[in-house]
Amino acid sequence: MLYAYIGAIFTGMLAIRLDQEVESRLEQLAKKTGRTKTYYAREAILEHLEDMEDYYLAVEALQSPGKLYSADEAKRELGL
Repeated sequence: MLYAYIGAIFTGMLAIRLDQEVESRLEQLAKKTGRTKTYYAREAILEHLEDMEDYYLAVEALQSPGKLYSADEAKRELGL
């Protein structure tokens, strides 16, 4: 009993709204494979989460690029 309670503390819940077409496709996939819609939603999120994180980090870096160096300045800084 305690194990289940501790597990519930660390398990997050998420509700999402899907348009009817996506909901229907997800339902059909779940029925065909015997898996839950939740399983496929979780897999889709995990598959794309790292790409989205990388994208937003890149956008942030582009918005604040820091100091730009000419080729000569870069060679001097690197001792070349």
